[in-house]
Amino acid sequence: MYTFSSKLKTLSFILMAVGILGIGFGFYSAPKDIHEVETLLAAESHGAHGESASHGEANSSEGEHVQTAGHAATEADAAAKHEEHLTHVLHELQNKPWAALYVACIFFMLLSMGVLAFYAIQQVAQAGWSPVLFRVMQGITAYLPWGSVIFFVILILCGLHFNHLFIWLDPEVVAHDPLIANKAGYLNFPFWIVRAAIFLIGWNLYRFYSAKNCLAQDEANDDLFYKKNFNISAMFLVFFIVTESIMSWDWIMSIDPHWYSTLFGWYVFASFFVSGITMIAMVTVYLKSRGFLEYVNTSHIHDLAKFMFGISIFWTYLWFSQFMLIWYANIPEEITYFITRIQLYNLPFFGAVVMNFVFPLLILVNTDFKRITWVIVMAGVVILAGHYIDFFNMIMPGTVGDKWFIGIPEIASVLFFLGLFVFVVFTALTKAPLLPKRNPYIEESKHFHY
Repeated sequence: MYTFSSKLKTLSFILMAVGILGIGFGFYSAPKDIHEVETLLAAESHGAHGESASHGEANSSEGEHVQTAGHAATEADAAAKHEEHLTHVLHELQNKPWAALYVACIFFMLLSMGVLAFYAIQQVAQAGWSPVLFRVMQGITAYLPWGSVIFFVILILCGLHFNHLFIWLDPEVVAHDPLIANKAGYLNFPFWIVRAAIFLIGWNLYRFYSAKNCLAQDEANDDLFYKKNFNISAMFLVFFIVTESIMSWDWIMSIDPHWYSTLFGWYVFASFFVSGITMIAMVTVYLKSRGFLEYVNTSHIHDLAKFMFGISIFWTYLWFSQFMLIWYANIPEEITYFITRIQLYNLPFFGAVVMNFVFPLLILVNTDFKRITWVIVMAGVVILAGHYIDFFNMIMPGTVGDKWFIGIPEIASVLFFLGLFVFVVFTALTKAPLLPKRNPYIEESKHFHY
């Protein structure tokens, strides 16, 4: 039986505490009204705003002599546009801590979903190499209920207008935007939150019953519970492939409601799927280094690294396909999505490609490297960070615009969810033996060599 290290447990508590403090600071420091925004913009422009004000006074003085309704109307329009701009900037700055929390929350939740999907695939494929890793996968997916509850609360707060992450939730925006108004039959809060509840409940029910059956199989005299897991895993994968696509539209793509991509569901899947497999490898390497998982050998690590490499290439294929087709077609309402990211998010946008494609390609293409622990850890850290940045690129431009910065709210959000993830996962690993002894393929898995 695994015992949760007191040092690791203490570290998880420290990460959560520091994260909560940083998240609180992010919300506290966000501007509360337009006047604070004006002050911030004036400070950023180093007096440029003051010069504009002086010109405005001069124009105003000239307008008094002219005494025309046209000038008055122009000034009123300019004032209205200025106030509209300030309101827009206010929403972006207020969104910043919310968006940071949202990115970290959805990343860790979907990471655990990636592990759950990988586990289900192993069950349906009746894979003989992986059963010695099943309890590691179940430990990681134990985070899913925690992440789901927090994420669902955030979605409800979005619907209650605590933030402006999803502009289509604002009735005024819908009223003045015909394109969004045409999507109101699908993009409306009641339908949206019901879909979210169905997805999260369905995923968590499979996680619960698959883990329960796997534990029951250890005490059984036949393979009944294994066969049950096979059946529910097959049904889950059908449910998952449909709900995953809709989830990616609802929770990420609808942040930019004027844009859509038919590849988006696959693209998001590839991102969190490779993140999940990478986390399996990282936890496995850690447990192995602590003297657990005696039957896990370099061949198991090698296979996990092959999946890390292969899905990284798959992610790159989808990234390039989506980018190249839209860029080449150059349709204004489509290309705006990438122009925004290239102009305002140049470093994270192309940095994600380097971290998620170039680095894994150079490091993991070598067969021998796939068996070396420190190489797996190094590659895993870069891949996980790279796919967090990928989610950052998908969510931040539509919520905070050019006001992005990886500062205290972003780092604190990652630390909080990382601490919670570590605590939940390693606590779950203490609840059951790390070897599923009655799995029909366990002997094959124990002696797996490649």
